[in-house]
Amino acid sequence: MSDTTDDRPEDNRPTSDAAAQGAVPASHETTPAAATPVAPGEETPPAAPPVPTRSPADAAAAWPPPAQSPAAGQPAQAPSASQPGGATPHYGTPQHPAPGYASAPSGATTPTGQAFGPAATGAYGTHPTLTLPESGATKPRKKGSGSKIAALLIAAALVGGGAGLGGTYAGLALWGGSDGATASGPTAITVNDPGKVNATSAVAAKVVPSVVTISASAGSSGGTGSGVILSADGYVLTNTHVVTLDGQTGDATLSVTSADGRVYKAKLVGTDPTYDLAVIKLENASGLTPVEWGDSSKLNVGDATIAIGAPLGLPNTVTTGIVSALNRSIEVASSAAPSDGSDSSQGGQGSQGGQQGGESPFFFDFGQGQQGSQTTQTIKIAVIQTDAAINPGNSGGALVDDEGKLIGINVAIASAGGSSSSGQSGNIGVGFSIPSDIAQRVSQEIIENGSASHGLLGASVQDAASVQGSTTTGAYVADVTAGGAAQAGGLQKGDVITEFNGIPVTSSVDLTAQVRALAAGSQAKVTYLRNGKQSTAEVTLGSMPTS
Repeated sequence: MSDTTDDRPEDNRPTSDAAAQGAVPASHETTPAAATPVAPGEETPPAAPPVPTRSPADAAAAWPPPAQSPAAGQPAQAPSASQPGGATPHYGTPQHPAPGYASAPSGATTPTGQAFGPAATGAYGTHPTLTLPESGATKPRKKGSGSKIAALLIAAALVGGGAGLGGTYAGLALWGGSDGATASGPTAITVNDPGKVNATSAVAAKVVPSVVTISASAGSSGGTGSGVILSADGYVLTNTHVVTLDGQTGDATLSVTSADGRVYKAKLVGTDPTYDLAVIKLENASGLTPVEWGDSSKLNVGDATIAIGAPLGLPNTVTTGIVSALNRSIEVASSAAPSDGSDSSQGGQGSQGGQQGGESPFFFDFGQGQQGSQTTQTIKIAVIQTDAAINPGNSGGALVDDEGKLIGINVAIASAGGSSSSGQSGNIGVGFSIPSDIAQRVSQEIIENGSASHGLLGASVQDAASVQGSTTTGAYVADVTAGGAAQAGGLQKGDVITEFNGIPVTSSVDLTAQVRALAAGSQAKVTYLRNGKQSTAEVTLGSMPTS
C-alpha cells in the first residue's frame, strides 16, 4: 500500500546496493554523480550531491538511517520501497495511482470531490475484507465491537492522512477496493473531504459496484427496483414483484443499469414467489463485481446495517441503521403468491401489527411508476427488521453489515396508514429484508433449476391466542394432513407449536414463514405443548407445490 500518489522527479543519481541503504558516515569515500546529458540550448541542471558508498556490512550495521533534510533546491526523496537483506520495507513511490485518484503533479494538493466508483472500463475484481493485524498474540475479532470501527478509522488516518490522501484511499484499501481507475459522473460515490471518510463511506465504495437499478415494463405498465450482482458474468438477484410488476406479467422487458452507468438488457432466469425472490441474467456482461455473502444467522439485534439501492429511481443511494429485530415474520399481499398446498393458516393477518379489520400494514416497496395490484393472496416470509431507510424502489437491493457483506435482500416496508392500496408512504423506520442465508439458497436453486423448493409441514394452523381458553401464544394445530410431515412426526390436532428449529413461534405466520424458509426434505425440530406438557418432534418436511 502506498501513502501518496504524488509523482516525484526522477532521481538522476546512480543506484547501487550501498546507495539504497541511506546515509553513511562522512569518513566513507564518495563517488561523484554521473553526468546527465543535456539537450542543446537547455540549461545545465545543478549537479547532484555526491553519493556516499560503503560496504554492505557497514550499511546493514547503520540501518535504519537517520533522518536527513533534503539538499537545497532538491525535493525530498522517499526511502526505497524494499530493502536488501530482508530489511523492513518503507512506503515508496506507487507503481500505479491509488484507487479513486488520478496521479497528481508534484507539490499539488489533493483534489476535492473525488469520486469513489467502479472503473470506467467496467473491470472489477472480488473484494476480500482485509483484517488489521493486532499487536502481540492474534486475538479473535468481536462482532459488533466499537473498537473494530475505531481501529479502521485510526488506520485510515494513519495510512492516508500523512500523505495528503486523508482516509479515502485507506478506506478503499481496508475494504478491498480495486486498483482500477475511478468512474466519473453523477452516479459515482462522491467524497468532498477525503480527510473525513468514515466506515460507511468505505462500505459504500465496496458494495455500490455490486448493486444495480432494474427497470421493468410491459405495455403501459412499468416500474423500477434494485438488484444485487451474484457473478461477474451477470447473474443478478432481485425480487419477484420487481421483475413481474407484482405478478402482472411473466414476460416483462428488463433493462438494468450498473453503478457506473452501463445499461444492459436482461432476461428472466426464474422466480420464487413464495419468498419473493428472482434471478435475472444480464446479456453480454463480464467483469462485474459480485457481492460478498454474509452470514445472517450470526446477526445480533443492534448490529449496524447499510441499505443500498435505487429508491424512487435514485441509483446508488446509501442509508444506515441497525438490526431492529430478527426472526420477524410478516404477511404481504402478493399477486404472484402460490398455493399453500396442504398447509393453511387462519387468523394470521393482523397478528403481526395488523390494522383494524385485518388489513396488513406491510407491503412491497414498489418502485417509481409501479403500483401494487389489488389482491387477497398473501405470502408469509421471515425477515430481518431494520431502521435503515428503505423506500419504494429499494426492493431487491442490498442490506449489508459493517464489513460490506450481504446480510439481506430488501423486500418490504411498513405503512402507518394501511396498505399500498390507500397510497404508499415513505420510510417510517420499519423496513424488512430477506435474510441472506435464505436468499443464497433460493438464488442458487433458481440458477441451477429455474425454481426453488420450499418445505411443507402438512397442517392447518391458526394463532393460539385466538383459540378460546388459550393460555399461551403459538401456532395452534387445527388439523393435520394424512401422510404429511406433521402426522409422521407425531403432531396432533390441538397441539400448540411454540418453537421451530429453536426459533420462537408466536403465531401461525411465524410457523409458516419458518417452514417455507427451508428446502423440501429438510429436517426440523418442532417444540409443542399438549395438555400443558412440552414435547419435541423431529419432522422431515414435504415439498410445497411450485404452482
